[in-house]
Amino acid sequence: MTYAEMVGEKLRNIRLQKGLSLHDVETNSNKEFKASVLGAYERGERSISVPRLQRLAGFYGVPVDHLLPRSPEEEETAAAASAPLPDKIRIDLQRLETSDASDKTIFQRYLNFVQMQRGDFNGKILTIRKDDLRAIASVMDVTPDTLANRIDSMGIRATA
Repeated sequence: MTYAEMVGEKLRNIRLQKGLSLHDVETNSNKEFKASVLGAYERGERSISVPRLQRLAGFYGVPVDHLLPRSPEEEETAAAASAPLPDKIRIDLQRLETSDASDKTIFQRYLNFVQMQRGDFNGKILTIRKDDLRAIASVMDVTPDTLANRIDSMGIRATA
């Protein structure tokens, strides 16, 4: 797979995670990102410029690096550096709601799904398990330990 194809795959995955069709992106971006051009980026047939990639990341509400693939060496380094994950993390849902983090929407969607599955609607604290953390990290294309650190930096980890 070429690098352009790997970038395209990342672009497609983020778009699909956002629940958008190519036409939706074109319409919602006021035709800044035409469906045919975005499709060519996603297929790896066309390379995207850095400024355009930055604007697309802003449109999707994700950091630019989420649109770029990691090299196998980076994946190995990340895996080797990961610390043991906690069995559970308690999330303060009220703090999450008021957070201005750019990636909170994906996180909220998954937590809402967990609440629905468990029938847990107290709306204040939600405990997520190690497997939940791994699943969310996969969707957000980060390592579980990076996500755990992100939870801390967002200030949404509930204590005690």
